[in-house]
Amino acid sequence: MTTQIVLPIDQNEVRENSQSKNEPEWLSNLRLEALTLAGQLEYPKLEKTNLNRWSIESYGKYKSTAPITSIADLPEAYQEALQDQKDNLLIQRNSNVVFKSLSDDLAKKGVIFTDLETAAKEHPELVQPYFMQAVKKEENKLTAIHTALWSGGVFLYVPKNVEVEIPLQVLFLSEDDSSIFSPHVLIVADTNSSVTYVDHVTSEGSSNELVHNSIVEVFVKSGAKVQFSTLHNLNDSITDLSYRRAVVENDGRIEWIIGEMNDGNCMSDTSTVLKGNGSTSDAKIVCIGLNEQKLNITTNATHFGKNSDSDMITRAVMNDNATAIINGVTKIEHGAKNANGEQTEKVLMLSPTARGDANPMLLIDEDEVTAGHAASVGQVDQNQIYYLMSRGISKETAERLIIYGFLAPVVSEIPIKQVSDQLQALIEGKLER
Repeated sequence: MTTQIVLPIDQNEVRENSQSKNEPEWLSNLRLEALTLAGQLEYPKLEKTNLNRWSIESYGKYKSTAPITSIADLPEAYQEALQDQKDNLLIQRNSNVVFKSLSDDLAKKGVIFTDLETAAKEHPELVQPYFMQAVKKEENKLTAIHTALWSGGVFLYVPKNVEVEIPLQVLFLSEDDSSIFSPHVLIVADTNSSVTYVDHVTSEGSSNELVHNSIVEVFVKSGAKVQFSTLHNLNDSITDLSYRRAVVENDGRIEWIIGEMNDGNCMSDTSTVLKGNGSTSDAKIVCIGLNEQKLNITTNATHFGKNSDSDMITRAVMNDNATAIINGVTKIEHGAKNANGEQTEKVLMLSPTARGDANPMLLIDEDEVTAGHAASVGQVDQNQIYYLMSRGISKETAERLIIYGFLAPVVSEIPIKQVSDQLQALIEGKLER
């Protein structure tokens, strides 16, 4: 007797949505192939987390949102956040991109910065070789569903030897809990190029359950450098399921700066494949959990290249009855001589009922390497509080200063002051509830 698996999406809807967007045949076929796989695959098996107990079936339907002509058409709060960003900006509202702007200077240099749906039609030679290659559709049910369902998204291509000095920013905004909100970000940095990408994933006005199932793929060619920053600030009715993966070639570098400020449950998987010799990865992640939140945060670096280097720092602050599983995985493959992998995971608990679990893992198949890890789970140090109070600082202020100091290794690394201020404001807002 076979069990029929009911998927949260319908094959006819997937086909009709693809046809309505005039997507190329290869992309339409890929969506349908992935949908078939979604009915066969299981959800990923996470460390000490059972996704089957989460609300992960509500994806909504594709709904087209009208374009806007300027950021003045956005809610006032987002206008203020983007006030200094006139060009090199992309905005997605719900299911589709409604605004995109690229400076003439970067366009003349061959930089492509547009929505992924448009790029798949206009630049198939750049999109098809990379799309769903860092993260495979067949990895698990979530990646298969995403491949079938994604909409909107971003495509960024930086040509050889082009250095983009101005950060490119993206706003992903969910305002309709009945609309699909599953963007895909694809970045290709060609040989000896450099770029800084920043996005903010946020929501407002939603009250019903919704799944944000997103994937980021970054391809860093030889000698290229990509700095990727993201702030996630989704409300408690949205479950955030995010995969981010970079493939780095010879002497390339990826820097991850990630703020997980959601109010709902969150699974975050940020991985780097250090494919080339001399490739490097630096990942800094901060998250805060409140109320009944459940967080599963994984950072992963896999070394193939000789003299490759990875560093991972994760800071989590947990309050109320929130639970965090923080995983750090450094894998050094056979042949990756002189590789170096370092990681640190620290969890600070503000409540006796909060729970934190830091799991550092070193998997080493090569002798000539260096690797290390550090992990800690604990409460605020009372001696530090007493010391600050002895200097005339109130207990509440002392606790807040210690927390900010605990998170500083990530916050201080945000490449744009405006974004750093946003993260600091989000941290302050969550801690003051």
